Amino acid sequence: MSVHEKTSVTKANFMLHGGDYNPDQWLDRPDILADDIKLMKLSHSNTFSVGIFAWSALEPEEGVYNFEWLDDIIDNIHGIGGKVILATPSGARPAWMSQKYPEVLRVNSERVKQLHGGRHNHCLTSEVYREKTQEMNRLLAERFGNHPAILMWHISNEYGGECHCDKCQEAFRNWLKEKYNHDLKALNDAWWGPFWSHTYSDWSQIESPSPIGESMVHGLNLDWRRFVTDQTISFYQNEIVPLRELTPTIPITTNFMADTHDLIPFQTLDYSKFAQHLDVISWDAYPAWHNDWESTASLASKVGFINDLYRSLKQQPFLLMESTPSGVNWHDVNKAKRPGMHLLSSMQMVAHGSDSILYFQWRKSRGSSEKFHGAVVDHDNSQDNRVFKEVAEVGQTLEKLSGVIGTNRPADVAILYDWESNWAVNDAQGFGMKTKQYPQTLHQHYRYFWEQDIPVDVITKEQDFSSYKLLIVPMLYLMSEETISRIKEYAANGGTIVLTYISGLVNEHDLTYLGGWHQELQEVFGIKPLETDTLYPKDQNSVSFGGKSYLLKDYATVIETNSATVEGIYESDFYENTPAVTSNEYKAGKAYYIGGRLEHSFHQEFYKEIVEALSIKPAAKVKHGEGVSVQVRRAPECDYLFIMNFTEENQTIELDSEGIDLVSGEMLSGEITLAKYEARMVEKKRNS
Repeated sequence: MSVHEKTSVTKANFMLHGGDYNPDQWLDRPDILADDIKLMKLSHSNTFSVGIFAWSALEPEEGVYNFEWLDDIIDNIHGIGGKVILATPSGARPAWMSQKYPEVLRVNSERVKQLHGGRHNHCLTSEVYREKTQEMNRLLAERFGNHPAILMWHISNEYGGECHCDKCQEAFRNWLKEKYNHDLKALNDAWWGPFWSHTYSDWSQIESPSPIGESMVHGLNLDWRRFVTDQTISFYQNEIVPLRELTPTIPITTNFMADTHDLIPFQTLDYSKFAQHLDVISWDAYPAWHNDWESTASLASKVGFINDLYRSLKQQPFLLMESTPSGVNWHDVNKAKRPGMHLLSSMQMVAHGSDSILYFQWRKSRGSSEKFHGAVVDHDNSQDNRVFKEVAEVGQTLEKLSGVIGTNRPADVAILYDWESNWAVNDAQGFGMKTKQYPQTLHQHYRYFWEQDIPVDVITKEQDFSSYKLLIVPMLYLMSEETISRIKEYAANGGTIVLTYISGLVNEHDLTYLGGWHQELQEVFGIKPLETDTLYPKDQNSVSFGGKSYLLKDYATVIETNSATVEGIYESDFYENTPAVTSNEYKAGKAYYIGGRLEHSFHQEFYKEIVEALSIKPAAKVKHGEGVSVQVRRAPECDYLFIMNFTEENQTIELDSEGIDLVSGEMLSGEITLAKYEARMVEKKRNS
């Protein structure tokens, strides 16, 4: 979408507010279901995801269907003006299916068939399960596809995991045959077959990686992960056939995930490939607010990074499909959100591109593993507790933000994230096993821009680089020649690029480049990395840059310069006084290389110089101190500013011109005090 264009991803003219609703757990309590409808209105909720794990309620026995309860639920939500995101129930099978068709059960990597239980424990290749999901989804589409309350399809839930059964082994071999054009020698070459005598003489000899078999052939491991992504997408595509056929105008999503502790993208699946098959990106966010290992602002910057990645996958608004209004039940420590944090964290999601604030869960389960997971409605069934009141406040706030719907935000800066490279570098038996931390390294580079209110797109290697003034590529261990060529073209055409240590070491098969660093990278960056020194956790070095000394940990690249200019040098060890940071004029562009992992204050100084040279500006002119973030969503005639205080103290900010507070309606200008965890949403006309 263009900078000023609006794209409503749900065709709704309001911010979605509500979340996962599981009435199938309460079908014997009509009084509870009636209370839900009353409380929905009181909480200013308008959208509910229904049916996510409801297969046993929809089909209690094979071929015996019960949709009447779902009719009532959808009608009742529609009766209060609400909308429904209708889910397909494939995330958890009924027990009768596992019993009658055991082939639907997964086999783990040790080749042990799993018992019925949990969720997402189905075989991705099983013809039976694919047939059953299509049958169920067709019935749902036929019955509810024309209901005016249906806003979207929610396909399954949090896809993940893998199966190693005989059917999946055969599917993997067929996938490999197609990838390598039925040329077994090509596969053996790509996997470096002679290593440990692992040359295959027949396709039937190939097995998926296993702790009781082979797990050290990196080309095999990489292709298996690619296959699991493709097979998951294939399973998803099978699910949506009847939905596309019968309800072609209803958008489709499935919910992506992120690791909670470090706030890194979900690792098992390559979401850059999955995103191509979704109408809308949605994800489930559960940051550990108020933790004891980082500041609130530091965590907020990580949340911003994930938001910007998932928004950038389709360059359009996304949906927050799940979040918690209070605590969760599966962190190591399940701490409640402090007063004010729920509104602040919700506004951050909207600020970075979400057109929804949806929760898991609407009402707490009475039993099983999620009975203490946060919810809008607690076991007290009350509208008077703190959490319910804060949810209602978020709902009232969202009702004032309808103008924001469908807006995006322009960015001059891009950071490149790659799932395949992450898989490969984690598999590499070298460097520091606990200090590779590829996604966390990207966080570190991203944080400077978040602190300076400079918008960032977090893009993938397949996306267009040309529109960005600055492209940052930290630790891209795996680089195909195609990616290298695209980087070269970007720089040649006037782009500024930053590359770091442990980049460009292997190709798309996880084979090292012979002859040292790739010749085209040497041309662009004017250097040749000679070796990478890995430091123990207690080791440290330092780099002199711009007249100051900066701490270095974990990694240091020994660099030989050719045409590059030395910008910083190492201050100790056997490579003392040798280049640590370089720059190189390459045709119309400029290429920087950072040889070691440096502290945040280095990033602040380093990127400050580049940003000034490239005239990269914050999205809005708002003066503020550390810990305050200003994010902007841009509409055709105005900017929507989200000014957020991620600190535990009052903060003074200063607007450079007048704007309207979207919640209070007051005109704002000059100095304003933000209370602890306060957020202000301000509309400013473009000519301001």
